[in-house]
Amino acid sequence: MRDGPGKTALKQKALKVLQQRKMYDAQRDQLQQQSWNMEQAGMMQDNLKNTMTTVDAMKTTTKELKKQYGKINIDKIEQLQDEMADLMDVGNDIQESISRSYEVPEDVDEAELDAELEALGEDVELEGIGESSSTPAFLLDDAGPPQFIDEPPEHGKVKEVAG
Repeated sequence: MRDGPGKTALKQKALKVLQQRKMYDAQRDQLQQQSWNMEQAGMMQDNLKNTMTTVDAMKTTTKELKKQYGKINIDKIEQLQDEMADLMDVGNDIQESISRSYEVPEDVDEAELDAELEALGEDVELEGIGESSSTPAFLLDDAGPPQFIDEPPEHGKVKEVAG
């Protein structure tokens, strides 16, 4: 476009439109900021309500806990614990007494036991017990009646007593 009154009028109209646009943009930004502030205020209110609800719940819980703990007697609990410990000691004494060994001495040396086991292993190798399918020698003597019986059992009497 050439310079002249038409171009100047268009320029002035374009400047007015740009000014209006800047004004609208400024208003839009202001409204967005106000909206943001309102949302923040609403969130703060919600947070405050949640905090108050939490505090109320804590107060109620504290009251209930005080009531419940007021019913508990620490001395009775300690007495029960002492009784349980005494009973456990008695139980351990009973188990120790039941599991007492009568023929094995308390001070058995592990080295002596290992040496004895090794000697038994050598005896087994020498006699060849594990190699044959026949009955080992120490089991052959048990085929007869035990030595503490005076008379051998009678076959008829055993059946009568069992039958």
